[in-house]
Amino acid sequence: MPNAQYGSMVFQEKIDAFKNKIHLPTASWSDLWQQQHAKAFVVAGAMQDDLLTDFQTAVSKAIAGGSTLNDFRKDFDSIVKKHGWDYNGSRNWRSRVIYETNTRMAYAAGRYSQMQAVKRSRPYWQYKHSIAVENARPQHLAWHNMVLKADDPWWQTHYPPNGWGCQCYVKTLSAAELNSQGLKLSTAPKVEWTNKTVGVATNPRTVKVADGVDAGFAYNPGKAAWGETMQQRAYDEAKAKFANQKIWQPMIATTWQNYDRPEEIPLKPFELPDDFDLRQGKVQVLKTLLGGEN
Repeated sequence: MPNAQYGSMVFQEKIDAFKNKIHLPTASWSDLWQQQHAKAFVVAGAMQDDLLTDFQTAVSKAIAGGSTLNDFRKDFDSIVKKHGWDYNGSRNWRSRVIYETNTRMAYAAGRYSQMQAVKRSRPYWQYKHSIAVENARPQHLAWHNMVLKADDPWWQTHYPPNGWGCQCYVKTLSAAELNSQGLKLSTAPKVEWTNKTVGVATNPRTVKVADGVDAGFAYNPGKAAWGETMQQRAYDEAKAKFANQKIWQPMIATTWQNYDRPEEIPLKPFELPDDFDLRQGKVQVLKTLLGGEN
């Protein structure tokens, strides 16, 4: 049985991470920067809404497990022909970039959501370099098997993928696994930053790029998509610190009881008028429902 490709595993969090994106027209990939990509679907040079819609549908099918790269290329060809899209680069290269970047980012964001759910019992994260990569980046190889706490700031900029074609991933560990495997916590590498100009052809600007990470990838796609869960240790510390304090206070000093008001207000069922027409414009619909101009 062939090995599964990185990012090809199907699970709901991965599907949801991509499903929640809105599509935006962009001249280049760097028009949106880092965390913004966690909320938006873009294809560099795709400026038409219907073109983006078709691409997002094709990628969504791939993320849900319905198509391989070869299947996606057939969709790619069909979409390009339908819209007459003139794109940069070769057909195989461009289709691969769109397919792999989106499936891998969705996988990373989905796995992050799963890892957050078990972070209190599996509070250690191990960086893993994929053996499937032929031209390995030296820094990524150096980080292989490194173990850091799940809330270490290093993951904010180095949670994989860390560049185009990167297949690195993160594995969770419990304290028992850490001991049984003879692993030790590492000290996070110092993050070195350099300036680089991006978007030269369309929107040139200088940005900071982390060493070992391609421009635009120095962010955590999972945290950008889902947020973060407090680690058990931090939760216990906060709970102990405020154990004898009443930290939750009402925003106002009075309640409905002070004014002799009912706790619940009964609502009458609302029925649309018989002559109500949903095909009206939104403004007219609101006027009808509210009963007038005011």
